[in-house]
Order: sequence, then structure tokens, then C-alpha cells
Amino acid sequence: MSMLDLVKEQANAMLPERYKHYTVSEMEDKIRAIKQTLGDKLFIPGHHYQKNEVIQFADATGDSLQLAQICAANEQAEHIVFCGVHFMAETADILTTEKQQVYLPDMRAGCSMADMADIYQTERAWKDLQERFGDTILPLTYVNSTAAIKAFVGRNGGATVTSSNAKEIVQWAFTQKKRILFLPDQHLGRNTAYGLGVPLDHMAVWNPIHDSLEYDGESEECQVILWKGHCSVHENFTVENIRQLRENDPERRIIVHPECSHEVVMKSDDDGSTKYIIDQIEAAAPGTKWAIGTEMNLVNRLIENHPDLDIISLNPLMCPCLTMNRIDLPHLLWSLESIMEGTEQNIIQVDAVTSADAIDALDRMLQRK
Repeated sequence: MSMLDLVKEQANAMLPERYKHYTVSEMEDKIRAIKQTLGDKLFIPGHHYQKNEVIQFADATGDSLQLAQICAANEQAEHIVFCGVHFMAETADILTTEKQQVYLPDMRAGCSMADMADIYQTERAWKDLQERFGDTILPLTYVNSTAAIKAFVGRNGGATVTSSNAKEIVQWAFTQKKRILFLPDQHLGRNTAYGLGVPLDHMAVWNPIHDSLEYDGESEECQVILWKGHCSVHENFTVENIRQLRENDPERRIIVHPECSHEVVMKSDDDGSTKYIIDQIEAAAPGTKWAIGTEMNLVNRLIENHPDLDIISLNPLMCPCLTMNRIDLPHLLWSLESIMEGTEQNIIQVDAVTSADAIDALDRMLQRK
């Protein structure tokens, strides 16, 4: 189901007017009181890209898969209010028990990248690619994808990947099949495969809008088929941003997320997952200068938490992720009060068949660790 469908489905469950008139302190006091009342029955995971106003109430922070795994390990929580985006809450629902309920405070909190690959496009692409290349392709999907896409990958023998373990999973995939189909982020797929020695001219791009394969080489040489999707935040870091920094501030070290374009990653000093970036900053020597190419809420938090470092965003005009910023105090409070009142809103439920297939894809990844 697309985010548009979800928004329509939830049209009768939009934020009540009264939440727009509370002061910040009133909302914070109410949230603290509910957390105290519910105790271990409530668990609030918060993604690294969330606003500070929400993160302050998170019981755990991390990346999407890490948070879903923490949710799965928390057997006491009956209510999991996920402060992130829709695909993250889906993964949490897949990995938790039937006795646990997952909520997304604002159903408009989607992910543009995940929405760039729907199951209908994917099944059409798979049929075409099977006709072109035969049974030589293993599908992989970034965890930043819908439950339906994870389930498709699971049904076809593939696995999920994270930005932290993409290298290991792609290596494994090449022991299974001659080619891989990498969904939905072309940049992470390209950067990972290139780092493993796959030439750029051995990579094709599947265009889901036109149902076409973009590739000029010989079919026999094609090793990687990249889905034409991207992160709308990370694609806004440019080679020109790097050129200006090199010219005006050559001592500043540039570190970016591998969801950035291949050209940006190649011209940076380092690249890695969100956790990797955080770890590098935490280990940095005092006084060192950094430019970070990732989501602004995280960059701003790193600036606040490390006053001994000189940290800036690689793109000075970058804005926070719009969909991540959907989760705010009013929506968090509404979600919590609806639980208290027994009128729960924005429940995330993945059907049993989809969950089972998606778990296969997740398990194949986790077995590689």
C-alpha cells in the first residue's frame, strides 16, 4: 500500500484540533505522565533522524533495523509507539508478537525512497528481467523498503541489507547467483558493488516508470541491476558542495552516507552508515573539522553533543527530511493519549503471509553476521 493510500485510509483519524493549542510544556508534561503511568507496557523507539522534541522521550535511539530488533527483544511492551517512518514501523510489527501493537504517530511519515518501489512495479520488472537473463538474478532490498518488497525478496531467495552490512550481503548474493537486483536505492547499490570491484559499466539501471532497462553493455557482462530510486535528502549533497569546501576549507574532513551519489562518495574522505558516521565523530580528536553529508536533524544533534569539534553540514542549504519531521510533540501526545483512552490510532499491521516472507529476507541477512 502506498503512502497516499495510507493517508486516505486515515483521513478520519487526523490530529484533533485541541492538540494544536497546547503549549510545548503542557505536551511534555502530559507525555511524561503517560510514560510513568504505562511504565514497561509502553516502549518508544526513536530514529536518529527524528527531531529533538521527540527524541527526548525515546526509550531507545538507533537506525531502523536496530530499533526493530530492540522492539522484538522487548517482551514487556504492549504498546510500541514508533517515532520514525512507515516502513520502520512495519518492520517492527513484523518482528514483534501478536500481543504487541505498533503505532506510527503520524501516518504521513513515509519515505520517498521506499515509495519509489511498489510491489506491482517490482513484479513487472522481475518478469521482464527473468525473460532477459533467466534464473540468474538474486533480489536484494535495502531495509528502507515496504513490507511488500521485503516479502517479494524473501519469496525469491533474496535478503535485506542495511547500509552497515551491504558489502557482506552483496558478497554473499554473488555466491548464490550471477547477478543481483538491488532495490530500491540505486546509490547504495552502486557504491557497494563498486567497492567490491564491480565496474560501473557492468551495472544496469531498471527504470520503474518506463518499465525499461537502461544499459548499453553486453547482456553477458551485466552483474548488477539497480532500481532507479534514491533518498531525496542524500541526493541533495553534490560534487559542487565538495568542490567549494576543498577550495575554501581544505582541512575539513568530509564524511557522507552511502545513499549519496557515487560521484559524491568518491570525492569524499570517508563514507558509511549512520552508525558509522556517529562512531567516527565520537572518536574524533578535539578541534578537528568535519563536514557531514547526511540528514540535518542528526547533523545538528552531533553539533550539539560535540562542542569540542567543528562540525557543519556538507550542504549549508540542506533541510531536515520532510517525512521524518512529521512526527512531532502533538502527534506523539495524541498517539499516547489514544492508547490511554482505548481509542488507539494509526495502528500498523502487516498481514501474516507478508510477514512470513519478509522474515525470510530478514533472516537471510541476519544469518550472514
